[in-house]
Amino acid sequence: MIRKNPNGDLPVIHETAYVDNTAIICGKVIVYENVFIGPYAVIRADEVDDNGEMETIVIGAHSNIQDGVVIHSKAGAQVKIGEHTSIAHRSIVHGPCVVGNNVFIGFNSVLFNCVVGDGSVVRHNSVVEGCDIPPGFYIPSTTNIHSSSELGNIEQVSPQVADFSESVTRANHELVKGYKKLQNEF
Repeated sequence: MIRKNPNGDLPVIHETAYVDNTAIICGKVIVYENVFIGPYAVIRADEVDDNGEMETIVIGAHSNIQDGVVIHSKAGAQVKIGEHTSIAHRSIVHGPCVVGNNVFIGFNSVLFNCVVGDGSVVRHNSVVEGCDIPPGFYIPSTTNIHSSSELGNIEQVSPQVADFSESVTRANHELVKGYKKLQNEF
């Protein structure tokens, strides 16, 4: 469902993007080309700051927002998802938050008030809050990071992990093409 927010802002969705019929895209949202937005995802830009303003939620080209993902923002703060990035099933991205290019966010993870650098991987059931993850960092499953000082024991993304992240992006890119063809059949 594509709908306006209370300010009257309507999402802008590139014609090559695929948005599942059960997903909700609300308000000041821009979805770029070849993005996959899966079933029951919610991307909602509707809260304003003290001045009645809000930043746009941006979903970069060739990214995928999988089943049940929630993307929202506190008081209209920025949320930006980079290009070729995967946000896996049931994750929450709550602004202010910037997720770089070629990033993988694993199942059921939570990002809040943070920056995740290009090429990083946050594995399943992890929390990143109140800090910046530099480019190319690997956050293992069930890890909670609440400050930059906690990054001392965190490793760089290995080539095998990078390959996995890229394969998820490729698979979802193919889903965009397949589902776009199916839309023409109904």
